[in-house]
Amino acid sequence: ERFLKPVFYPINPFPHKSRRKDGSDTMKTPLNEMTLTFLSRSANEAFARAATASFLVQLDPTVEELSDVRTAVSEAVTNCIVHAYKDAIGKITLTLRIWEGRRITVKIRDTGCGIPDVKQAMEPLFTTAPSEERSGLGFAVMQVFMDRVTVRSTPGKGTVVTLEKTLSARGNSHGPAE
Repeated sequence: ERFLKPVFYPINPFPHKSRRKDGSDTMKTPLNEMTLTFLSRSANEAFARAATASFLVQLDPTVEELSDVRTAVSEAVTNCIVHAYKDAIGKITLTLRIWEGRRITVKIRDTGCGIPDVKQAMEPLFTTAPSEERSGLGFAVMQVFMDRVTVRSTPGKGTVVTLEKTLSARGNSHGPAE
């Protein structure tokens, strides 16, 4: 438990459920995927950012796009470290998928305390840790830098934050290099 245990899946043979614009489900397979599981130690926030950036390099994103995704991941992981586990150490799982059309999804999952009121938690300036000088802007920052942010949470069971972004057409526009 003391060491990071990254697990990389270069090609995922398992399809994932996706939703079409008309609301119907479709099964799709990502072009590439990675999953990391690490402890909720503050030092691992930088690791999550760096691993995300390293994985996304295969798409040749702009510096701004890379910075946007790194910042959103940093905020989501920091929320897990500060709020999900409070004064305890737990596991955080980060899954990054690359889809057709240069679309990426990043899921950050914890099994911590959960969020009783997701809508309230996503309001700018709301914080559960005002004594720690937290600004309550984590979700707002994620929303600024990503195309879509969704949060699912169950009190006592944990939270899943899903970040989505479509990168601009540049470099290898068909997806990751073979």
